[in-house]
Formats: sequence, structure tokens, C-alpha cells
Amino acid sequence: MATDLTAPRTDARPDVASIQRRTLRLLFTTQIIGGVGVTIGIAVGALLAARIAGTAVAGVAQSAGVVGAALLAVPVTRIMARHGRRPGLVVAYAVGAVGGVLVVLAAATRWVPLLFLGMLLFGGGTAANLQARYTAVDLAEPARRGRQLSLIVWATTIGAVAAPNFAALADRVTTGWGLPPLAGPFAFSAVAFVLAAVVLLGLLRPDPLLTARRLAAADAQAADLPLAADAPATAVAAEAPADGGPALGGGGAPAAAPVGVRAPRGAGMRAAWSVVRGRPAARLGIAAVAVGHLVMVAVMAMTPVRLGESHADADVLRLVGIVLSLHIAGMYAFSPVVGWLTDRLGRRAVILGGVGLLLAACAVAGTAGHHTPRLSVGLVLLGLGWSGTMVAGSTLLSESVPAGVRPSVQGLSDLIMGLAGAGAAVVSGFVMQFAGYPVLTLLAAVAAVPLVALALRPVPTGAPDEEG
Repeated sequence: MATDLTAPRTDARPDVASIQRRTLRLLFTTQIIGGVGVTIGIAVGALLAARIAGTAVAGVAQSAGVVGAALLAVPVTRIMARHGRRPGLVVAYAVGAVGGVLVVLAAATRWVPLLFLGMLLFGGGTAANLQARYTAVDLAEPARRGRQLSLIVWATTIGAVAAPNFAALADRVTTGWGLPPLAGPFAFSAVAFVLAAVVLLGLLRPDPLLTARRLAAADAQAADLPLAADAPATAVAAEAPADGGPALGGGGAPAAAPVGVRAPRGAGMRAAWSVVRGRPAARLGIAAVAVGHLVMVAVMAMTPVRLGESHADADVLRLVGIVLSLHIAGMYAFSPVVGWLTDRLGRRAVILGGVGLLLAACAVAGTAGHHTPRLSVGLVLLGLGWSGTMVAGSTLLSESVPAGVRPSVQGLSDLIMGLAGAGAAVVSGFVMQFAGYPVLTLLAAVAAVPLVALALRPVPTGAPDEEG
């Protein structure tokens, strides 16, 4: 599956626009399938864990899926860096399917260690869904990167909304087959992940990342740039404005700033971190994604507990469902609008707008008291703020690093984001117990403030390869 990216190409230049349209359609479809697989399992994960291991560790079992998605981003993006997007996405979904099967076995045997291992591997489905948004911009035109990335993020909405309604059906069907209660949704998740993997394996051709590298190599040769075997990944760069807006390329190529001509052998996490340290725009992209996710998870995770403080048990589940549905709508439903704004106003402007919405969300939710409608408004703002930092931050990161290490840098971003979310979920419980929900929202708002300073920090003009 390896590709010699330095060899001269004698065939005609591919129709990039046609390949990109086909890639987006395929990713949109598999994102829906994968989203159903992830959400249908999450919908019953805590209940299943509570029955097998007890209520005290149910939350830890759920967190295992988040940590698994973060950790699996490392090997998955290493595969992508060496062999392309297709094998990386297929492996991620396959690992998620194995995790779903292990959870079903754990439910049948009531073996707690197997449950935790299964939940850890189940995170492969989430890792694949997250990496799909980056696959959408490998061949995207600079002026449309934000919109096309956000389209794939928006596709998650369909799966996230539909999947919980399938959980009860899946449980009823598989219980008749002899599976334990609550194991059925994970069996359906495994099937969904396998289906997504098979579709990508057969249809994601040509690979968008490898195609982008071949185009960069061809442009480099046309410009008489050196293509020695030891040439650095930053040999070719397109000029990008300092505000993180669209890059400018020549020759009709789908310009990305910067674009590497080959995948370096050492394009792992260490190389990714080295690249990010030298590029202010890349640092801002990762920080926006991680901080936005941290604030969102910290506040969202304890909102059901907050509702439980002021409502009877008979009403809590209904209200939690309504409030969290509105929150999810804020996260995903408006992502195409966020992507359009990212392309029109610039990456940094939308990141700052996202931070502003996160701060507003913390203020509204933290001062809502026991007024559920106001708390719901706060959770909608929280979702919108997350969408702004996620879409704009991911777009800025993708166009700010060389193509040779781009998958590894994107994996580093997902790793940091996942660990930040898992840490926020754990810490938020202690803060809620000892200080209360208003203090939690205040601390979450404080955590977002440094991102404002980072986004407003001036950066050198010129290509990102020359920064820092």
C-alpha cells in the first residue's frame, strides 16, 4: 500500500474536483453509519456497566471509550501518514467492531476486565469519525475547507439523533436471540462499524491524502524544486495569511499551506509535536479544539446531576433527554453555518466567536439556578461554542502543517482533545460535589480565557514553514 511519492508521474493530472465530490459523498454516508454505531452503544453503555460492575464504576467504563478514542488516534494516524486515509479509517472502524463484540461477551460472562477492554477498543469508532473530518479537507479548495469539513461534522447529527431510538429495538431483537439485556446495541454497533469499514475499503479510491501528495510532488517538479530522497517534508509551501485564512496556491492545484512532497519515515507523534511547536497557527488550532472540548465536557457532564438536584426522579430522565438533545443540536446542527463563517470571516475570528459563546454559556448555565429553560439556553450556547472551536480549529490546523506530517499532527490533536475531555469529566465530578455547579461553570470559563490571548497574538507573515 506504500506509494513512491518522489517518482515522476507520467499520467494526466487527476480531476481533483470530481475526486473531492466523491470523497465527500462517501464520507457523509459512512459518518452517518459510524455515528449510529457510536451513539447506539453509548446510549446504553453506562447502564450495562452499572449492571455488570456496579454503579460506582459505570462512569469509569464510559470514560474508557473516550480514552480509547484518544489513544487509538496515535496508531491510526501513523498508518495514515505512511499508507493513506483509507487503511487508517478501516483499521479504526475494525478495532471499534472488535470492541463492540468484546462488550457483548463481557455482558454474557459478566467479566469486568473484558468490559473495560471492550469499551477501550470501542473508542475506535469515535476515532474513525473524528479522523473523517480531516479526510474531507485533503483535496478541498482553500476557500471551501471550512464548509466541507463542517459538512462531515454535521453528518454526525443524523446518527446521533437516530441511534438512541434504535437502542430499544436492538435490545428487543437480540434478547430473542439469547443475548443478555443491553448487549444488543453493542452487537448492532459492531455491525455498523464493519459496514462502514467495508464501504471505505472498497470505495475510497483514489486515496485523498496520497492524491494530494502526488499533486504536490508534481507541482514541485514543475517548479524545478529538489525532490531528493532526504528532502524535508516542508520543501513546498503555499503562502498563507497570518490570520489563518485561506491559503493561496498556484497552478490550479488544491493549494494547502504548507504541502509536503513526501511522507517522512519518522512522521510520528514526536515529529508532529516538533512541527506544532514551530507554528503558531498550528498551536492555536490544537488549543482551540482541546480547550473547546474541555469546557464543553466539563459543563455538559454535570448538567444531568444539576437537573437531578431540583426535579423529582420521575421527571429527571425526561428533562435530561430534552436538555441534552438541545445541546447536541447546538453542537452539530449548525456546523455548516459555522463552516461557511470560517471560510468567509477567517479561522481566528470564528475561534474567538466560539470562545465568546463558551463564556456566555458558562455565564447563563451557572446563573440559571433551578430554572430549566435558562439552563437549556446555556447548553445550546455551549454546543454552538464547541462547534466554532472544533470546526475553525480543525480547519486551521489542517492547513498549517506539511502534508507529510499532517495525519500525525491531526492525531496529536485528537489525542490531546480526548485526554482533555476525559480529564474534564473526572475533575468536574469532584468540583460538583465539593463546590457546586456555579463554581464548575466559573472554572470552565476561566479555562477558556487563555485561548482568547492565543488567538489575538500576532504571528509573523509569510508561509507557515518560515514561522517561529
